[in-house]
Amino acid sequence: MPRNSPALSSSPSTSTPLYSPPPTFTDGLPVPKMLVFDLDYTLWPFWVDTHVTPPLKAKAGGEAGLDRRGETFAFYRLVPALLSSLASLTSPPVLALASRTDTPERAISLLNLLHIRLSDGPVKRAIEFFPYRQIFPADKRLHFAELHKASGIAYEDMLFFDDERRNRNVESLGVVMRLVEDGVTFEEVDAGVRDWRKRHGIGKSGVSNGERETSG
Repeated sequence: MPRNSPALSSSPSTSTPLYSPPPTFTDGLPVPKMLVFDLDYTLWPFWVDTHVTPPLKAKAGGEAGLDRRGETFAFYRLVPALLSSLASLTSPPVLALASRTDTPERAISLLNLLHIRLSDGPVKRAIEFFPYRQIFPADKRLHFAELHKASGIAYEDMLFFDDERRNRNVESLGVVMRLVEDGVTFEEVDAGVRDWRKRHGIGKSGVSNGERETSG
């Protein structure tokens, strides 16, 4: 879908704000084992392959990247706080990336430059939040095949956030996808978890409909 140039669309704050994790991760009900995120127009508001001109360098203490033209690039405003809050959980979900960008090295470079402060104080490079990364131009089903192979996590235990409808084809594998239209937020993550629970028939008791019928 057409996008405007993001030259002034990503303005980093002076520090990562502290937030509680999305409520669905503290309500005692089952959650996905892995959260997978697209990059462009999902975690950050630009196409890294067309809007960013290398080389890149860190700006503002690592809260943004500066390209050759002097343009600033950063995550959507609440993404650092969201990632930090998920990392603060006693049993955090595994985080992963699935991007079809034509310039994987540029995306990885920016992920290495961007820094996020954890709720308990330390600062980590953004790339460290994602132990599993599949960043290459291809059908997203190939990304998920590699994520499944590398992590051993079942497709049914994965929740994917992406801004393009065509990538719903990953649901043929058993993945649940949440379509986001203006970047990932706490509300979008909660909505995605609710979608995942609904797909698996998990009610307020935490028991799936299938288990309930079997026990009855």
